[in-house]
Amino acid sequence: MNNKNTFLSHLASQLGRPLKTIPDSLPTPINTYPEERLTELSEEERYQYFLNTAKLAGSDYETTTQEALPQCLLALCNKYGSSVILTGDPRLKESGVIDLLSEHCDVSVWDHHVGAENIEHVKNAKVGIVFAEYGLAESGGVVLFSGADKGRSVNLIPETTLFVIKRSTILPRVAQLAEKLHQLAIKDVRMPSCINIISGPSCTSDIELIKVVGVHGSLNAIYIVIEDC
Repeated sequence: MNNKNTFLSHLASQLGRPLKTIPDSLPTPINTYPEERLTELSEEERYQYFLNTAKLAGSDYETTTQEALPQCLLALCNKYGSSVILTGDPRLKESGVIDLLSEHCDVSVWDHHVGAENIEHVKNAKVGIVFAEYGLAESGGVVLFSGADKGRSVNLIPETTLFVIKRSTILPRVAQLAEKLHQLAIKDVRMPSCINIISGPSCTSDIELIKVVGVHGSLNAIYIVIEDC
């Protein structure tokens, strides 16, 4: 912009002040509550806080081990529907989940190479399975990173979504998540195409404050927590 200073000087004059080229210093925060809330909890206390808050938000949860994860997910799929769509997350493949479910259920795996065909698979699925990156104790929510093989529809359209999450990835609140994303940016790691924080099944109270579940997404949200610590 060749006339940048002229343009900015004109704006400043209209505001009745001189042109500023250096921003004012930020005021000193009166506290560090956003960064410190819930950080005083022990790992066990934070974990229980997460589970309790998730329950209040309408989510159910199951606990399991890494080795028992495939059988745990199979039991839930048998309960909620054997038509299943999973993201192409390598952690689901490496854990044996996809192989076991493929033997007993009608399974589709999100594959960016087939494009719109993925949506057709999602529309026919009763259960969607995704691997969450983090949990947030304060809201009882889980954090999902979208990508080429992690379609957002997998946790949006099926009636039931199963969120797999490692206990060791549960953070106090969104401030700690922001710091982790900041560290990725510093290392020039490619950011996900979308970051979703999901707390419980889809619901709304827009009409006369009457809560209705499943309006914009899944009716059931179930966390499968891997006890890895």
